[in-house]
Amino acid sequence: MKTKTKYTKYQFTVLICFILIIPAAWFLSTRFEGERPSVTLELPSLSIKASQELSVLVSDTKSGVRMIWIGLYKDGKEVVLLDKDFQSPEYKGGKIHKETFKIKIEPGKIGISDGKAILRIVARDFSWRGLWHGNKTYIEKNITIDTLAPEIDILSRAHNISQGGAALAIYRLSEPCPKSGIYVGENFFPGYSGYFKDPDIFMAFFALSYDKGPKTEIFVKATDPAGNNAIAGLPYYIKNREFRKDVINISDKFLNYKMPEFEPEFEIDAPSDSKTSVLDKFLKINRNLRQSNYRQVTEMGQKTDNVLYWNGPFQRLPKSANRAGFADHRTYKYKGQTIDQQVHLGIDLASVANSPVPASNKGKVVFTGYLGIYGKTVILDHGFGLLSMYSHLSSYNVQKDQLVSKGEIIGRTGMTGLAGGDHLHFGILIHNTFVNPFEWWDATWIKNNISSKINNAKSG
Repeated sequence: MKTKTKYTKYQFTVLICFILIIPAAWFLSTRFEGERPSVTLELPSLSIKASQELSVLVSDTKSGVRMIWIGLYKDGKEVVLLDKDFQSPEYKGGKIHKETFKIKIEPGKIGISDGKAILRIVARDFSWRGLWHGNKTYIEKNITIDTLAPEIDILSRAHNISQGGAALAIYRLSEPCPKSGIYVGENFFPGYSGYFKDPDIFMAFFALSYDKGPKTEIFVKATDPAGNNAIAGLPYYIKNREFRKDVINISDKFLNYKMPEFEPEFEIDAPSDSKTSVLDKFLKINRNLRQSNYRQVTEMGQKTDNVLYWNGPFQRLPKSANRAGFADHRTYKYKGQTIDQQVHLGIDLASVANSPVPASNKGKVVFTGYLGIYGKTVILDHGFGLLSMYSHLSSYNVQKDQLVSKGEIIGRTGMTGLAGGDHLHFGILIHNTFVNPFEWWDATWIKNNISSKINNAKSG
């Protein structure tokens, strides 16, 4: 009996130890948890402009946030931007596990001048580690205080531009800017450095869409790394233009001949032998596919080489006649009824069938393939956002990324895509806007509006 009693007392003692030790161990492990607070800093860039908002998210999922401190250090001076103690009476001892702070930094008002500075952040939690001071998170960021907008010096003089036409502006920036270029209304044309020895000199080809008139505002804008904006007026003159109106009659013969070519691109629910469904299909192609193809082409103009590949006037299809002009306003009719209206953003050139098509100028092939309404197409990048387009080809003999010379044969004319007869659809694109190719065929226009500006900038 005595042995049994002793054993029972031993078991009891062990049980009591488990009851006391396990919770104590859990309590201590919780209080001494070693996970640091999380601090997420949202800052547009590592440059601070005249007025900048800083967003900071501090969180601690275990013991809660004890404090956060943020300071700005420069030239031996430290300015406190935030000092929040979560033990203060306003929090009534409650644990805060997540809090976001929006801090407005205005260097001029707090006596911080432009130049290099250090942003420091300290956060602690309620853990008992570190002699009851908690786990510590420390962040230090090297930043730049930049409260001054960049300066823009316009180097090119006159900028004469027609509706549907193009122009070139050359300017110098006082500091590196991640974004600069020409605004034509709300349309932006980026400037590119790399042509001149001075990396601060930029060239920007820009265009005036056919549907923008003389009241369109044109100016240069630059944004530095801190987000400071500078705007400079550009001397310019806009010439108003009227564009031809044309009527295109769509026949059943054309529909039945052409629509099967687009089967891979479009599906129609109606029976293929229905005249209405074929017309329906034409309208979808002429509207929806046209818009899709336009977006695809203009996206190519936004990825360009900082190399001026071309030189002198562009070459047109030899011994060809104009069959349709740039920005012709087309009305499509079927059996006497108006069914659609579109604008032709190129020039149609016709010669003999399957005529050799030369590259209009030196450039790099950026696209070859079938392109919806344009059929078999080749697109060349001539550098700095200037592209040329060759469509409705029967064949092409170049590959993407191939560098071609002016006059080199890149394909042959045809009637692929939405073409009623053998011809070349030739287009010129600047960044995201089609322009009138006639200008680029004109040696005098090239000299007065492009070459002379580049040469003057070089000599200056």
